[in-house]
Formats: sequence, C-alpha cells, structure tokens
Amino acid sequence: MKESVFTKIINGEIPAYKVYENDRVLAFLDIHPLTDGHVLLIPKDQIDYLFDLPDEDYEYLWQMAKKIARALKKAMKTLRVGVVVEGFAVPHIHIHLVPINNDQELKHGARRANMSEEEFKEIAKRIKAEIDF
Repeated sequence: MKESVFTKIINGEIPAYKVYENDRVLAFLDIHPLTDGHVLLIPKDQIDYLFDLPDEDYEYLWQMAKKIARALKKAMKTLRVGVVVEGFAVPHIHIHLVPINNDQELKHGARRANMSEEEFKEIAKRIKAEIDF
C-alpha cells in the first residue's frame, strides 16, 4: 500500500498541529476543519478500514477518542463533540472529532474558511492544555 499523507505526518515528512501523540496514536488538527478544534485521531499503523483493526487496537483507538473528545469539549467550550468515521479521502483510518453545538456543523460542505497558522497553534495549545492522561 502506498504511504498515506497521514503516515507522512507520523514520519515527520509533513507538518501538523499535533494535540496528542504516543507510540500507538496521533491526534492533530484537521487543516480544513468543519469547526474550530476539529481533530483527526489516527492509529500509527496505516490500515485503510476501521473494521480491519485487530480488536485490541480498535478498542484502544476508541478509548483514546473518548479521552481526546473530553479534552476537546472543555477546550472549545462546546455542547458536544461529534464523531465521524468515513475514510474515503485518505486510505488510513481516521476518526473525526468535531466540536459542535448543532447537527448542521457536521456537514462536510460547511467547512470553515482558511485559518491562520496562529489560529491553528492557539487552538492546538488550548486542547493540549486540557489533555490530562
């Protein structure tokens, strides 16, 4: 399988606004966010389809999604964190964690306009400050 853009981010070949990383997963800001604070959570192993993950890795990924979503909700002061897993744009499992206040904010056509590097850095900093695990 060809190396995905996410694998290139993991390998440091492409920069990202990281909010959490360990030896198994990476969470970073989506550069075309649906809302401010839109995070992508990926396993470090490049696997295309969520349900192809071994059970242990699948469970771990969702445990991490829950922890990051809690931090994201606090950091972005939002009512909910929406979750989307569709996997068509990049052949590498990725969970979208999207701060939302209504159901319209999860529509892909509603992507936010361009954000500055400073905005991305500030949002990443706010989310990192709420991660306590």
